[in-house]
Amino acid sequence: MLILILTTIGYGQVYAQKLNRIEGIVVDSLGVGLKGASVRLVSSLDTVSVLTNEHGFYTLSKIKSRNVSVTYSMLGYQIINKLITINLLTDHVYVPRVKLLPHTHLIPEVRILKIIPIIQKGDTTIYNMKAFNYEKNAMLEQALKNLPGFRILRDGTTYYNGQVIAGVQVDSKKFFNGDLLTATRNLPADFVKKIEVIDYYGDVSEEKGIKNTEPEKIINIILEDNRKEITFGQATIGSGTRDRYLGSLGVNKFNNGQEMSIIASVNNTNTSLFTFGSPNGTGGRNSAIGDIGDFSDQSDGLNKLSSLGISFSDSIGRFITISGGYTYQSKQNTTEGNSLLTSSYLGYKIRKSEDFLRKSHDNSHKLNFEINSKFKNQDILKIVPTLTYNNFINYNLKSTNLRNYRIQEFGNNLDTSVVNTPNAEMTVLYSKYFQKPGRKLIGEMKFNFQSMGKDESVTENFLIYDSTGLNPLVNVFNQRQLLDTRNEMSAYKASMSYVEPFLKHSLLEILYDFDITNISAVRMVRDPFRLDEGPIDSLGVNYSYQFRSNKTGLNYQYEPNDLFRVNMGLTVQPINLSGSVKGDSIQYTYNNVNLVPSVNLKYRLNKDLDMEVNYLGRNSQPNFYHIIPIRDNSKSRDIVVGNPYLKAEFNNRISLLFRKLVPNRAQYFQTNLAYTFINNKIVTSKRAVSNETIQETTFENTDGYYDVKWYYFFNTPFVNDDFQLELSGNVDYYNNISFINTLKSSTKQVLFNQNVTLKYTWNEYFESVFNTNYFLNKAVYELPYRNEIEAHSYLLSLGSKGYISERLILGAEMSQKFYRGYASELTDVSPSIINTYIEYNFLKNNMAMFRLQCYDLLDQNKNVGVFTEYIGNDIIESRNNRLGRYLMLSLNLRLQTYPNKR
Repeated sequence: MLILILTTIGYGQVYAQKLNRIEGIVVDSLGVGLKGASVRLVSSLDTVSVLTNEHGFYTLSKIKSRNVSVTYSMLGYQIINKLITINLLTDHVYVPRVKLLPHTHLIPEVRILKIIPIIQKGDTTIYNMKAFNYEKNAMLEQALKNLPGFRILRDGTTYYNGQVIAGVQVDSKKFFNGDLLTATRNLPADFVKKIEVIDYYGDVSEEKGIKNTEPEKIINIILEDNRKEITFGQATIGSGTRDRYLGSLGVNKFNNGQEMSIIASVNNTNTSLFTFGSPNGTGGRNSAIGDIGDFSDQSDGLNKLSSLGISFSDSIGRFITISGGYTYQSKQNTTEGNSLLTSSYLGYKIRKSEDFLRKSHDNSHKLNFEINSKFKNQDILKIVPTLTYNNFINYNLKSTNLRNYRIQEFGNNLDTSVVNTPNAEMTVLYSKYFQKPGRKLIGEMKFNFQSMGKDESVTENFLIYDSTGLNPLVNVFNQRQLLDTRNEMSAYKASMSYVEPFLKHSLLEILYDFDITNISAVRMVRDPFRLDEGPIDSLGVNYSYQFRSNKTGLNYQYEPNDLFRVNMGLTVQPINLSGSVKGDSIQYTYNNVNLVPSVNLKYRLNKDLDMEVNYLGRNSQPNFYHIIPIRDNSKSRDIVVGNPYLKAEFNNRISLLFRKLVPNRAQYFQTNLAYTFINNKIVTSKRAVSNETIQETTFENTDGYYDVKWYYFFNTPFVNDDFQLELSGNVDYYNNISFINTLKSSTKQVLFNQNVTLKYTWNEYFESVFNTNYFLNKAVYELPYRNEIEAHSYLLSLGSKGYISERLILGAEMSQKFYRGYASELTDVSPSIINTYIEYNFLKNNMAMFRLQCYDLLDQNKNVGVFTEYIGNDIIESRNNRLGRYLMLSLNLRLQTYPNKR
């Protein structure tokens, strides 16, 4: 008996020293596991709390006591308490399933201490601006940089989760005709209550309720309630070294839906208030997300910019809203640089190196107006007329060294031109309302008229050394042409859709689209030394062309809930291309009938994860310059011949997208894979002979082109909410087709890009961002022989700014980029860019600010406009001048007034 007692005591001491574990599952009334339920254990020796995982499971570890109390709770459910005793012979207890039943009760008044930063509602993501830190008195562009998923390049191009933002609204109304740059660089951030990022499918799709097109990203800026009746503005003036200057003025008046804005700017620092007139607002190259973190100026050459914009919106009665505006932009550009073009043929290469000077003056005007009416019977009418006019003056001087293995040519080319392009277009949309929900009749008409007049003078002079024969020859080539080109284009498009709901959760659309495009072109070429002989008939043309398409089809959409949507469609599209030369009996015609299927499937696997599958087919008509039947030898060494027998391309695109958003953690992941193949792809066909440096290019239809593109984007808080990590990258593979001396050739090209960004925001007084990027452009040629070439770039950058005091801000940006290209003498550069600035705020409410800025402290940006491209059998590499070092002192004033209270 004594032995038994001692043994029992010994076992008890051993087990008392062991740590125990409790596991179980929490479910709802249907037996489905509850994610995020609270499980709290309390004993004389322990206090442990955990949350259940996505399947409702939980584990309580390192429990010292054998008698414990466990409480299960979740908002909206009843609270359950359990007393659990752990047996001496085990250290692991599995608790039977715990079921929480719904429970409703009145909640007393609660003071909200933290605003939910991000909310997801269907196709819209909402950011509550008060939940984020940003600089006091910051403009909206600066504040957006602190929102998860937003990235903004130096030229103002804005990306959200890797996709470019295409338009903007203010309180659901267009602001400056949807120009994003104007809104973000003129609206103060503290005026903004929320930012909505919207997947916008277009006016017609939104009216139909059938979302079978690819959406674009737009943002809707919701103003604070106390900022809907306010007059505000800002003025900036600055002067710097190297004759740099900057001036801008903006005045805005908001009055509960009535808005009026006037903005003007003049500068020679590549700063624009508008994106209108060029892809990035300053006339540089198109920006890409890989340029994030590159603090160099991406605009080629030196630019003088002048901008003026007027915008308004108002309501007429209860049912009509109007908006419109006028924008003007003048850009004077001077670009100097050099380039190398290598064209490879079987047994020889043609190399052309050039030093060039380009001067241009681009004047762009745009007048737009929009009327939106919603009648008493709920019918909708939308009318959008737009007028634009562009005047472009160009001066292009080139010094050329052109050679193959037996011929070498030295020459100059001077090309001057004046181009005038007026354009008028109108869109009319009408949506008929019916008593039956979901039934709609929608019609849309588009009219577009464009005219282009171009007066051009081209002069070429070459000194030719020819060693083809036994005796070397020296020849001289001189050519001067006066070109007079007049083109007119008119396009008429009309569509009608009838949408009928049937069964349950289903919509059926019957549609008809009509599209007709007429183009006429008159080109006359004269020799200025023989003007009395009139135009040169062999180089001129009077050509008429028409593209006609009729499309009839059905679309079916099934959407039983918020988790699943599928669209399937089939259209029949007869197309006709016809062209003729005045005075010629030959008629160029092409007829075809395309069956165009479309599929869009969207499935939300859970509230955070969704996937999308798409297939879309569409026609693309040839570019007018591809089909006009003339021989253009204004560039005597690069002759272009149009092909009037070209057919329309047919594009097939299949894409797969996965997307996961966790708003309460500010995490987002997206990846998509797309495969495109094109029937009757329009490609170049080049030919040259071995004893010449002259190349002739024409165009042909062929099959075999395809591309595969993969992209991903991920951002998440890192360590804690002060750090934001962003990863993005893409791999694009192209199987390009071309013809070289009548032989079909493929060029396999890979573009690889990887970007990593780590952003640290301590508070509104300090922030920094680190960025690194790697880019590879690799191509493999089949003809004239197998050849592999590649170009690389690598970027490291760091930027930070902070408050030295309540009124003093100090900032610095540093980036180091390495280029390694095919032509090392042009592209192997490694610019180090350092920008610094100091800002001092003064007067009441910091309404005034002095800013001293030093751009490109080491003066290394001025000659690093590197460009690499592979086309057919051509390798093109160039290097242009850019904006260099300067210091600037500027003064900014901000004013705002509120209406008198009555």
